[in-house]
Amino acid sequence: MFKKNARTLLRITTLACAASAILASTAHSQTTLRLSTYVNEVDIRYQGFKKFADLVNTKTAGRVKVEIFPSSTLHGWSEGVDAMLGGVSDISWVPADKRLPCYRVTSLYPIAIDMTKQIPLDAAYAKLMTGEANKVGLMPLINSNYSYDQEWWFKGANTDLEKLDGKLVRSIGPLVSMMIETWGGKPVFIAPKEVFQSAERGVVDGINMGVATYSAWKLWGVMPHMVKSNLFYGNIQYMINMKKFESLSSADQKSLQAAAAESEVWLKPQYERWVDESMAEAVKQGGTVTPISAEKRNALITSVAGKWTSEVNASCGPELAGKVRTLFNQNAL
Repeated sequence: MFKKNARTLLRITTLACAASAILASTAHSQTTLRLSTYVNEVDIRYQGFKKFADLVNTKTAGRVKVEIFPSSTLHGWSEGVDAMLGGVSDISWVPADKRLPCYRVTSLYPIAIDMTKQIPLDAAYAKLMTGEANKVGLMPLINSNYSYDQEWWFKGANTDLEKLDGKLVRSIGPLVSMMIETWGGKPVFIAPKEVFQSAERGVVDGINMGVATYSAWKLWGVMPHMVKSNLFYGNIQYMINMKKFESLSSADQKSLQAAAAESEVWLKPQYERWVDESMAEAVKQGGTVTPISAEKRNALITSVAGKWTSEVNASCGPELAGKVRTLFNQNAL
């Protein structure tokens, strides 16, 4: 009887240990990735991140979870690189950080882009930036749809971008600052969450921002007059901490990248429709959207492109700078 009970106890103990090992293994294999974004939950891009998270969950059979932190709740606009390297976030947008010199001067670039092939264009641009990002400990993961809607707003209608006449204009990076200065204005850096108060209190006379962000932050009510110029290629990338990425299994790494690519394709038409509808609604509420002619656009781009060429050459090196320009020119209007 004693031997039988001992065998039973041993069997139960063995089964319990095996169950514990399975649970421990399962817990260890589950990973949560914290995705930080400046967009709020009203913005259509938030739905794109939710789609990405759902795809990741499905493709990894629940082994990887993406937790979304909107409205810069994890860190400020300029802190994306430090946040990822320091473990505050795992995936984040990357601003014009000096540790990524080529990305810093080409993620916004003065050129009018044909948007019909934006998905492969963005992918090719991200590939060109991968080596630089890897040296810092990051890897491009998701391409934004930034170039579709980066535009300008002013207090008064029909502002001539080429004649800013000392206006204080909100800038997001070095290229925009150079544009503002070239056209006679004064650039001011203001984080997205602070732009509403700045416009409302008269801290700035004009704003450079994406239409989606501008609309989601309800900025049309304080600065309602937009100049629709289409002056940029823009790709404010979301990158991932390489150590975090490499901690995933090979299969889950591929699933994460596939989910990112699929979410971009899913979001593009909805994003563009939402941006167009936001502009139309703003006009109904008393705002104005003033497009510029192709001739004016080319003149504005020409006025800054030559200055920017030397900046890009110095920051990227001649070889990479040439590859970036070739890619952009192949997709220009």
